Amino acid sequence: MNAKKLRILLLGDSRSFHIERYVPELRRQNCEILLASIEEGAIEHYQFKRLGPIRQFHYSLAVPALKKLISTYLPEIIDVQDANYGFMAALALKDSPIPLNLQILGSDILIVPHKSFVHRWKTSFALRRADAVVADSQYLLNEATKLANLKLSLVEPFGIEEKYLRLHKQDYTVFRPLRIIVPRLQDKVYNNLFIVKSLTAFLKAGSIVLTFADFGRLAKKFKSAVQSLNCPNIHFYQRSDRDTFMKLMSEHDVYLSASLSDSSPVSLIESMALGLIPVAARIPGIKEWAEDSGAFTYTKDNSNELSGLIRNIIDDNLEHTDMRIRNLAKVKQRALFENNVVARINIMKKLIGRI
Repeated sequence: MNAKKLRILLLGDSRSFHIERYVPELRRQNCEILLASIEEGAIEHYQFKRLGPIRQFHYSLAVPALKKLISTYLPEIIDVQDANYGFMAALALKDSPIPLNLQILGSDILIVPHKSFVHRWKTSFALRRADAVVADSQYLLNEATKLANLKLSLVEPFGIEEKYLRLHKQDYTVFRPLRIIVPRLQDKVYNNLFIVKSLTAFLKAGSIVLTFADFGRLAKKFKSAVQSLNCPNIHFYQRSDRDTFMKLMSEHDVYLSASLSDSSPVSLIESMALGLIPVAARIPGIKEWAEDSGAFTYTKDNSNELSGLIRNIIDDNLEHTDMRIRNLAKVKQRALFENNVVARINIMKKLIGRI
């Protein structure tokens, strides 16, 4: 006889890439899930009505609707991704015995609390109310503990699905021109235009090809800026299904990120699993994966360092075999998505007394 399913009410942005992967994996691992969201993503979910014109108020104004949903769905636990939803759940669960599991994202802790006193208070309130806090890196968890005393915590990354390890490169030969993918949304924090400006000479010389995402809040502005720089050899990929994207990523030589803030970036872990050469801005959030020569790093916003790294990869013509083999082993040990979800389920089971 199958074990009783864990009944979870999941709150989060239904447009989120993490949510899109997380929900079906929870179901595969014997969980009953109702996803509820204020945002309107493609994945099936319960839709909260937006009340009022100000986005930040949507979460607190949706608390009565959340209370009603809890009373009808009767979850064993509330699982939350994003501190905004954590604040919303903390308000709704006042005087309730239902446990709250809060999965924090990089921006929740590294960016949002620094916007204002109110943002910091809301984040701290959610952290204090949570019965468990799950962070994808030790760095992020350490920063969270500066905001509140946590009852129970877990560090567990969101890694790559085991089936995609078959796409790990069989041949480490570096192609000419060098194929570089920047799989970060067009958003200010990801600093993508810095990459184009830093590598313009390589683009015009035809020694590299850059591939960027064709989506994100700044997509139109980014493409317009690229056009004004008159840079050739820049390609764009559309939002696609997971299989298509992973195959596309595996066909590149180098993963490149100029992100100004990160926790434990999934795209970096994916690049390591697929056998790409990782290059990333040197920020605290990538240390746990870039250490032990897991990636080439440069000082953020330093064009000379970045262009120097890319020139070395081109001119040295090395396969960096040891790096790629070590990276694959590290991912297998720490960042297989299915195992990461098991750990998240287990902490929820612990909160409700099943283990």
